[in-house]
Amino acid sequence: MKNLFKLLIIILSPLALHAQNPVVVKQQATLMAQSMTKGDYKTIVSYTYPKAVQMAGGKEKMADMIGTAMQQMKTAGISFENITVGTPGKFYKAGKEIHCLLPETIIMASPKGRMAMHSNLLAVSGDGGKNWSFLDMNNSTADKVRQLIPNFNPAMKIPPATTEPLQ
Repeated sequence: MKNLFKLLIIILSPLALHAQNPVVVKQQATLMAQSMTKGDYKTIVSYTYPKAVQMAGGKEKMADMIGTAMQQMKTAGISFENITVGTPGKFYKAGKEIHCLLPETIIMASPKGRMAMHSNLLAVSGDGGKNWSFLDMNNSTADKVRQLIPNFNPAMKIPPATTEPLQ
């Protein structure tokens, strides 16, 4: 009976992975992105991958760090105009987690003009896709990601971030 149960798990695991709801991960990523433009740093931290929050010194310290960085940007005349999150890519099994990449476009204004930054968010779920946390992959490599997420699936390729000037 145990062997039959193990066989069922092996057979059904890929089906569960493909049954992920891309709408849920995109909704949660969009909430986080909207929080950035609204200055709601506590919500941003609540959607940030927990180990990254821990490495920053905890939720409160990370929210303060984001707030300080945003204030410095504002002082320099830099602001976020819009952040959009695209459709999630393929879902990957990574240990007990599920990972996927979501394309992200950030439109920024500065004294030198407007620009669009195109990168990806790494979405991570440890509860089968009900809740997701995120890491911005702007200029990250798989090796850098493995420092935070040791069981990162090597099949997932992180595209390089790009920037383009806007009129």
